[in-house]
Amino acid sequence: MLLIKRLSIALFILFIVAGLWLWHPLPENPDFAELSNGAEAYDVQIIRDQWGVPHIFGKTDADTSFGLAFAHAEDDFETIQTTIAASRGTLARYQGKGAAPTDYIVALLDIWGSIERQYDDIPEDVRAIARAYAAGLNLYAAQNPQSIWQGLAPFTEQDIVAGFVFKTPFFYGFDKTLLALLGDERQQEIALDPGPGRAAWHVAAKSKVERGSNAMAIAPKRSGDGTTRLLINSHQPLTGPVAWYEAHMVSEAGIDIIGGTFPGVPVILHGFSKNLGWANTVSAQDLADVYVLKINPEKKNQYQLDGKWLQLQESTIIIDVKLFGPFAFRAKRKLRRSVHGPVVTTKHGVYALRYAGINEVRQLQQYYRLNQASDIDEFMQAMAINALPSINYVYADKTGNIGFIHNAQYPDRKPGWNWQKYLPGDRSDLIWQGYRPFADVPKLQNPISGFIFNANNTPASATDGPDNLSLSDYPPEMGLQNNQTNRSLRIMELSDGSSAIGYDQLLRIKFDHAYSKNSVAAQLVSQVLKHDWSGQPQMQQAAEHLAKWDFELSKDSRFAALGALTVMKEITAEFTKIPPPSPEDGFREAVQYLHENYDRIDPKWGELNRLVRGQVNLPLDGGPDTLRAVYPQEWGVNGQLAAAAGDSWIAVVSWDDQGQQSANLIHNFGSATLDETSPHFADQAPLFADHKWRKALRNRAEIEQNATRVYRPQQLQFNQ
Repeated sequence: MLLIKRLSIALFILFIVAGLWLWHPLPENPDFAELSNGAEAYDVQIIRDQWGVPHIFGKTDADTSFGLAFAHAEDDFETIQTTIAASRGTLARYQGKGAAPTDYIVALLDIWGSIERQYDDIPEDVRAIARAYAAGLNLYAAQNPQSIWQGLAPFTEQDIVAGFVFKTPFFYGFDKTLLALLGDERQQEIALDPGPGRAAWHVAAKSKVERGSNAMAIAPKRSGDGTTRLLINSHQPLTGPVAWYEAHMVSEAGIDIIGGTFPGVPVILHGFSKNLGWANTVSAQDLADVYVLKINPEKKNQYQLDGKWLQLQESTIIIDVKLFGPFAFRAKRKLRRSVHGPVVTTKHGVYALRYAGINEVRQLQQYYRLNQASDIDEFMQAMAINALPSINYVYADKTGNIGFIHNAQYPDRKPGWNWQKYLPGDRSDLIWQGYRPFADVPKLQNPISGFIFNANNTPASATDGPDNLSLSDYPPEMGLQNNQTNRSLRIMELSDGSSAIGYDQLLRIKFDHAYSKNSVAAQLVSQVLKHDWSGQPQMQQAAEHLAKWDFELSKDSRFAALGALTVMKEITAEFTKIPPPSPEDGFREAVQYLHENYDRIDPKWGELNRLVRGQVNLPLDGGPDTLRAVYPQEWGVNGQLAAAAGDSWIAVVSWDDQGQQSANLIHNFGSATLDETSPHFADQAPLFADHKWRKALRNRAEIEQNATRVYRPQQLQFNQ
């Protein structure tokens, strides 16, 4: 009995000590008055049309950003909060240990140090829209206190800018650079001095298949009817922090733009005004450099540079990791920086990073100027700000101009070195200090054929005419892409440089669901069919069935399921990070999967390939890296492959020969991102599955005729 009593006392003391270590309460949320303070400075009206899409009318551009924040919060406040917590480096406090790496990366990249050093250099009108957006979020939080994550509000204008600083480097694959460093072994050789006697080094090439996007522009001379057309077709996750949200922003100051944006963003990221439009696709230039540091064996916090030992900058961060209730584990991590940039220490070496976007805080400024642009000259002036680390642009306007920009902040690197390898970290002449001028960025404007496209492929294939860009015209240290995707191969197979590409033909290209004869898929199938399956009757029968596949992924095909499953893991390995099986094993797994789930190898592809949203469950055509892009989250539930990424918000914008605009739009689900009770949770899904469209509404009178709700955010009721 005495022993039990003593143990109880010991455990109580241990609990108290542990509580002092683990208990880290979040501050209480501000009250209504504090959160709503400042909202009256904005004058905005939101009109929701029959699809729930917000049309936001304000006197100033800041008014419309305020309204956009409020409208988006109504539809997806949870994801906006996730985005802001992530860019603050506090996501693990809310989502636990799985989010701790995100918080670490925010600190490693010194996101908030960049904000603190440079925020005042951002033009006031840009800060004004960030401030207005934060005010819109705060007003929504004030009216809906039950929805606020404790301790997260109030939201600030710096939060909005930090979201851009954090996210944009990852659009060119900076995460792959980090993941490679954190592997068990060094992933690259060290580049040698390009002087005489250098050795030849070989690094195995990896698949360049990306989730990607499609973008196409057609000039009046190629359209067959004198119309200029632009296809906007970015491939994003269907839900989450980088899923498209459609909005229409109109201010008396001049903005009138329809397009897609992400949670936490106060402008349109790609879309169209009355005069012009642009589509973005992800690019994958070599924009990040890894330096191998020489560490002083006597003093581990020193590294060598130009023959001298320099001190690493060291600091300690604390990451609060949620456990349960109010308890959090306070994890301490050391950060180190060299003159190159952030430093990562692994068991195979110490590395410094330098990358496009390092210390850059002007991303919102450039996006805002793009939203303000009224013609090609203003558009190019906005692009010349050169604050966006990457992203391709395909452009079109009402005067018939079309263009392509393989945009990036291209590091001004020392010529002659192989910058795709790791660099010796002991030479200051290899630490680039700025970027090449925008004049050096690859561009193609108004090509001879009148057709421009990009499907995450090399900029050397941007048109089907004779005037493509040539990679040989650019120095190798720029690190331009040299790959093709199945989608780019199919665009080239479906266009000939001269035949008219009218509206119907444009859609036939966009919704093409085939693999090229030169694609990775075709190569994999060829290897499977070369294998001798004669000793395995079931597999021999399956191989004979696979041989009949025409590489089309129509939803009614009875050959596509076996073919798609055979090649899918290889095609998607680049972003799943899961090593793919051999072609033969991939084929075996496909046969097994179909027998287990369908008791046959020839179900219709649409039985597997599905668009799932609440109670909506629809068949889809297309698949990974087809122009009709559909990427499943995993091999699925009840044998189905639910789409998780790919085609999402799509727009086809047209300007006739008089410059009059029309546009058709579609979203994969609907405007209500999280509210399953909303009529707009999945109302566009049937149209999306069947390649159908909604008409874009721009004229205010027409918008009001189709209005289902008209309101001013400040006049809404407090919701307890």
